[in-house]
Amino acid sequence: MPDIDIVTDLARGALTVPAPGGNSDSSLWDRAQRLARNVELICRIPQLRRIEAQIDHFCLMAATYFSDAGLAQYLKSAKAGPEPMARGVNGGDLLDLCTETVGRTLGAHIDQVRVNNINRIITESQGHSARMTEAMILSDARNLDDMGAVGIFNEFKRHFIGGKGVSDAVQLWKRKIDYRYWQSRLKESFQFDPVRRIAERRLAAAESFMNELKVENTGVDFKEFIVELVEKNKTSDTEFEENIKQGAGQFKKSKIKN
Repeated sequence: MPDIDIVTDLARGALTVPAPGGNSDSSLWDRAQRLARNVELICRIPQLRRIEAQIDHFCLMAATYFSDAGLAQYLKSAKAGPEPMARGVNGGDLLDLCTETVGRTLGAHIDQVRVNNINRIITESQGHSARMTEAMILSDARNLDDMGAVGIFNEFKRHFIGGKGVSDAVQLWKRKIDYRYWQSRLKESFQFDPVRRIAERRLAAAESFMNELKVENTGVDFKEFIVELVEKNKTSDTEFEENIKQGAGQFKKSKIKN
């Protein structure tokens, strides 16, 4: 079996965590596959195609599949299920768990040089000063996953786990817009311009959805529709009354002539 197939099989096991009711939660594995697709597409942009031979594709893909292994390990050990950030678990702790998991899980299957390189890619990709091309690619892949419909889906999942509702989601989105959170993410979080441009498109789609969610949550569209109906009914009643008056007048005229 090729090395990357071993990695993906091990990643699936590492990222599948317990869920309530004795079921398995494969959402982190699903995210890993989505990140892998992002990485493959990012590697095809022109500026990276020119240096393709310099990119360690094996270590990059392995790092991609295992980049959430720390979160998975935490959920397994704590048997928590809910979002760990709500419990004060910081990114540094999860990163340490991630590199430990990579070493323990992959160490028996690939050489230590590769293990170290994978961990370096993961570590740099989750910081603010990535220098390795592979880390920059993984960083953009992860940030892109936070944008658009997928980003909203993940936000909603955190809200529901935390016992929040639609109104809370709408209010949090408004605060992020007010504080220009998304604009800052677009400006500072992406290394490659084509990825940033796709993120902008996805963010615009997400904003349209959230605006509609706000409208439906407050019932503004229904209120406006009722006002339209009332106005139309007023017009119809007035026209009806005028028709009655005109009909009565014509009836009187016909009687006088007769």
